[in-house]
Amino acid sequence: MAAKAGDNPDSLMALSTAFCLRNLRRTMCYLGDGNKLCLRSDVFLPSEICDKLVNTYMELVHSDSNFEPQDGFFLLFSDLRSTRLTRVQLREDLVRDRDLEAIGKQDLIELHLTYCNSLSARSLKTLASFRQTLVSLSLFGCSHIFYRKGGAPLACNEDDEEEEEQRPASRQALDTDFSFQGFNRLRLLNLGGLPEEVDPEALLKPLPALTSLDLSGVQLPRAAFLAQWKERLASLVLYNVDLSEELVNTVVELGHLRHLDISRERTSKFKMTRKILTAIVQGLVNLVSLDISGHIMLDNCTVPHLEEAMGRPSIEPCKSSIYPFQELKRPLQFLGLYNTTLCNVTHIPAYKVTGSKNEDQVLNAIEAYTEFRPELAHRAINQLFDIARIQHCSQLLRALQLVIAALKCHKYEKSVQVTGSAALFYLTNTEYRSDQSMRLRRQVIQVVLNGMEQYQEVTVQRNCCLTLCNFSIPEELEFQYGRVNLLLLKILEPARQDESIQRIAVHLCNALVCQVDNHHKEAVGKMGFVKCDQVMEFSWSALWNITDETPDNCQMFLNCRGMSLFLDCLKEFPDKQELHRNMLGLLGNVAEVRALRPQLLTPQFISVFSDLLDSKADGIEVSYNACGVLSHIVFDGPEAWGMEEPLRDTVMDKMMAAIQSWDVTSRRNINYRSFEPILRLLPQSIAPVSQHWATWALFNLVSVYPSKYCPLLVKEGGIVLLEKVLELQTSHEETKDMARKVMEQCENFKEDPMETAR
Repeated sequence: MAAKAGDNPDSLMALSTAFCLRNLRRTMCYLGDGNKLCLRSDVFLPSEICDKLVNTYMELVHSDSNFEPQDGFFLLFSDLRSTRLTRVQLREDLVRDRDLEAIGKQDLIELHLTYCNSLSARSLKTLASFRQTLVSLSLFGCSHIFYRKGGAPLACNEDDEEEEEQRPASRQALDTDFSFQGFNRLRLLNLGGLPEEVDPEALLKPLPALTSLDLSGVQLPRAAFLAQWKERLASLVLYNVDLSEELVNTVVELGHLRHLDISRERTSKFKMTRKILTAIVQGLVNLVSLDISGHIMLDNCTVPHLEEAMGRPSIEPCKSSIYPFQELKRPLQFLGLYNTTLCNVTHIPAYKVTGSKNEDQVLNAIEAYTEFRPELAHRAINQLFDIARIQHCSQLLRALQLVIAALKCHKYEKSVQVTGSAALFYLTNTEYRSDQSMRLRRQVIQVVLNGMEQYQEVTVQRNCCLTLCNFSIPEELEFQYGRVNLLLLKILEPARQDESIQRIAVHLCNALVCQVDNHHKEAVGKMGFVKCDQVMEFSWSALWNITDETPDNCQMFLNCRGMSLFLDCLKEFPDKQELHRNMLGLLGNVAEVRALRPQLLTPQFISVFSDLLDSKADGIEVSYNACGVLSHIVFDGPEAWGMEEPLRDTVMDKMMAAIQSWDVTSRRNINYRSFEPILRLLPQSIAPVSQHWATWALFNLVSVYPSKYCPLLVKEGGIVLLEKVLELQTSHEETKDMARKVMEQCENFKEDPMETAR
């Protein structure tokens, strides 16, 4: 059997790491003085394990809402005698100055900090402690790290640390003391988003040995300083940097460049020309990767369509549809043409191209721009959404993995969450479902729930709810059962005004509780779903399901004025047949709980149930359910009746007349998982009409659906109880006749294994 998309299991290392992080105190830690998390004395962790622990910890914090960040986690790696860290990737506001200080004694080789806006100039002092070993450093999007918090000194007393951590970094308190002096091993540096107040030329001057530099979004008033690396620099990223003639001329001098990115997302006065593009190609002969996305070409640099090389699309430079690229000695490994007209030509001399012409270009764009350029990734995901919706996605696994990665990476980026959740809806629908593994679909569910938790905005909520509808419910959602229900209940709060989302949410809740065990139903009840009175028809259906054989939820229904709501709904919606059926079905569940039946024994309620016996709504369903409620109530005997009107005998006569009017061959809109509530009404003489209703119910079900209900009746001991009905003198002859037919039907079913009726 062929493996499905995304079916590769996690490695043992990944599983073990996640388990240890979720169970730190059971595996390698203990609580020391002051509830401080401490590493056990017999534990020594090499760099391979330490790196994995820290990086997986960050991933879990951002992608798993059930994972709680551990206060003092980074202090576990403060002692070089028991831990070794070499390659660390930290992101977003969770990371504090004290976390970096905790690992300050480690000999880090790589440190990647991304969007860590809680870091202040205190962390620059910690960076200096890594200067002897650091080879790769990224401070991308760490906009506050060059500022002191509230103008405070870099060092602070331990007592003031918590207060100092909470202070925002002040834009007025620029730190001027930090220098890269002594970072002699540093080769790769990312300063994307460097504040305007920081002079990049002065900051970078002590780093003559750089081979890779990212200055995305950085102002470069004097571009000539880049020439100091013309003998060494292999990679230069100038995304969203305002280009000038001086800057382009300087870049062309960097003859060792293998990767150049001068792409942009925002508009610019600078216009790309055929001459400039030719100069780049001719001057940078070692290029294997070039990104010019977002540039408007001032003049036409493409071959006229009629003159293009014939045949299939080619990556050979000599056949290039873009004139400057005909100068290439070999095809590029990567060429960024996203948001340009150049991506639409036929012959592009590159193995991997970003653009919007086709699925491959769009997926390449998502892959290339997700980590550092959410503004481009969200556009590309939106184009993937159109492909999946209108055309057909041929690279399903790759598409799903890229969208999942984008949603995880940019949990707090609304535009990515909106487009990503919309794309997932189409990528998980019936057309693609058979190709997806359970593991991959679980990853989709998790990122969808992350989005629902983070954003209460209508579009995200609707997209996420609709995506969840593509899954088998409850089976595929059961691993996140409680979390899903809590999120759906939040949607159903009265303050929410969007009825379309509420209807979807109630449909999901209904599906979630329909086929699960009583433990899950009780859990949903305790979460508050029984208190929901929104979107009537779906809500009552869901309430019917979660009260099935679950007394606690039935009690909660009564406590929350459920009976008052029942009467209000009958009055407000006198002609809604399905609503009446669902409400009576729920009240049948309540009536099955003996301790709760006295709350139903009021003249008002009994009169309503009695009147509904005459209902022809939804076939026999409303009348049947009303009779079921009354059958349990009268089963408690005349002593429990306790009221003068209506008379118990009058109600029982009306019940018998209703039962006799039903067609025993009626097909049913009902699903019994157990006959126990019906069977308990059989061997008794207190209320023969209750016995008659129960026998009729069994006769109808085993006659119309023998393959489903004959085995269930036999399994639950129903045949023995029916035999007792035949022995009782109080049983009506009509009841006994039906009992015999039920027994015969079950016997015949056992003898005829080819029965196919449904």
